[in-house]
Amino acid sequence: MSEVYAVRRGLLRDRYAAAGSAAALVSRPANVRYLAGAAPPGAVLLLGPREDVLLCPRAPSDHSVHGSPDEQLRLSILPDPAGDPVVAAAGLALSSDAGSLSVEENDLTVARHRAMLSVAPGLRLADLGLAVQQLRIVKDEEELACLRIAAEITDHALGELLESILVGRTERHLALELERRLVDHGADGPAFPTSVGTGPNSGRGRHRPSDRRVEEGDFLSVCLGANYRGYRCEIGRTFVIGTSPADWQIDLYDLVFAAQRGAREALVPGAAYRDVDRAARQLLDSAGHSEGLQPATGHGVGLEIDEDPQLAPTAMGKLDACVPVTVEPGVHLPGRGGVRIDDTLVVRPEADGGPELLTITTKELLAL
Repeated sequence: MSEVYAVRRGLLRDRYAAAGSAAALVSRPANVRYLAGAAPPGAVLLLGPREDVLLCPRAPSDHSVHGSPDEQLRLSILPDPAGDPVVAAAGLALSSDAGSLSVEENDLTVARHRAMLSVAPGLRLADLGLAVQQLRIVKDEEELACLRIAAEITDHALGELLESILVGRTERHLALELERRLVDHGADGPAFPTSVGTGPNSGRGRHRPSDRRVEEGDFLSVCLGANYRGYRCEIGRTFVIGTSPADWQIDLYDLVFAAQRGAREALVPGAAYRDVDRAARQLLDSAGHSEGLQPATGHGVGLEIDEDPQLAPTAMGKLDACVPVTVEPGVHLPGRGGVRIDDTLVVRPEADGGPELLTITTKELLAL
């Protein structure tokens, strides 16, 4: 993997050098991990004119969670654990004869920005912008392999829950059990806080589990994902509890399923982000559910659970092959509940079989 990280850093170096910077400081944890192989808590990565340095407030530990640093990097541990690696990196850049430094301005507070200039007053700072996030959009095979394993873990955890008794248990209890099962199957942890919604809470995006208990006839919607070696996936499913679904539940489920299928089929290289969103949104709009729809039908996943691209009405850009995204339309009816169906897929050309579905738990409307 060392060569992979070196190539990634080389691509970034070309970008900031073309903008006139001699060095770059990467501080966003996901970006640090992408370029360095690891992101210990508080660590930053300095790409300097002479060498690349991973600066950490303390010695890295727990490689299974935070990753293993690339051996080609110099590892620098601050003498004072309370010190700020960002400030130390600014001083190091100046001492390395870098007259200019590109930084991730959106990731730095004003106080840290001022502290950098106080130790390196002659250093000209520029904005690195979203350069690393843009590099991260298209995944290599190593990254996709991690995402496949994350999806497999997630499917296993959800499948086991569906085989258990659900009536009478609280949303909070079910969410905790799902997260435990993710870890039992090999995840480093959940990719994001697990959402479980029952009855009138079902179908809400990112619903925070409550103490409401599952009742017969409820819609039960779940959204979860595994974090495996830093890579995160997402799945969302909706079921009916304890009885055959009512007619309104069948109709609503079929509508959301059709919207999700339309967006999935639109996932081809060259498709505009907004067109994928439209493939789902126009069907829900025409059925009278324009109010309360989520701002995006889906988003990219990887080292963060919500990254570019955004599949939204105003999003600019077109899909490339080997880009993993979620497709997650939903409808929530206030006081009644709703449906969410969410998959993680990888964009593939039609010649390769079209989009690769990573999350394979059935989308049939099951009565549990």
